[in-house]
Amino acid sequence: MTTGSRKEGDFPWWLLLAATIAAFLMYRIVADQLYSRVLATLSRGIGVTIFVTLVAFAMAMLAGLLLALGSMSRFLLIRQVTRFYVEIIRGVPMMVLLLYVAFVLAPALVTAWNWLTSLLGLEPARTRDFSLMWRAIIALTIGYSAFLSEVFRAGLQSIDPGQIEAAESLGLNGWQRFRHIVFPQAIRTIMPPLGNDFVAMIKDSSLVSVLGVYDITQAGKITAAGNFRYFETYNVVALIYLIMTVGLSLLLRRLETRMRRNDR
Repeated sequence: MTTGSRKEGDFPWWLLLAATIAAFLMYRIVADQLYSRVLATLSRGIGVTIFVTLVAFAMAMLAGLLLALGSMSRFLLIRQVTRFYVEIIRGVPMMVLLLYVAFVLAPALVTAWNWLTSLLGLEPARTRDFSLMWRAIIALTIGYSAFLSEVFRAGLQSIDPGQIEAAESLGLNGWQRFRHIVFPQAIRTIMPPLGNDFVAMIKDSSLVSVLGVYDITQAGKITAAGNFRYFETYNVVALIYLIMTVGLSLLLRRLETRMRRNDR
């Protein structure tokens, strides 16, 4: 018990070292005009990275929750279809999924849309009108929905069945049981892995640069190709991602600690 307490209370020397490195790089950005120009160029990609991450993760959470409910359905067909989707998607690398959605699924969707519009007499669409950024968002949504479904499923199944039976005896319907009994308790189990997946999506959002989407990574590639200062450029790229991911991880850790204290 003493050992565990000491480990939990250890001073975060790693955070001090990371903060020192970040402070040094921030000083260089302020003092060095080259670093300042690089940061000014990369800052235009920060908004795209944040937008892609937030939209894709919100859509993935919704899809993941529906998949989790489907995997727990009393209907065998729904359970099997859900399991097929989750296992197949989880087995495909995110880069491959991104390229597949961008260059296979998106044109197929446009073709299907044009077939529908031809029946309705509407204007056909062109594949190039399908934004690359939205193709990337759809790919991230599909990829992460499979992982988040397992997070939601584990959280929902952690609830004591006796509580659900008690809610049924009180006359609560399925939606009321989910809203008032199951989900408020499951969210405490779901939050830590959900936060980890959100941090992971911030990092995986850099893959959208493969499609030419002007995020932080793409802005860094273009900047480095123009000024040939790869060291300085990718230092700033790494610093931006580290500030976003480490900062968010610390906030999530504090939230998790507060939730544990409230449970006591």
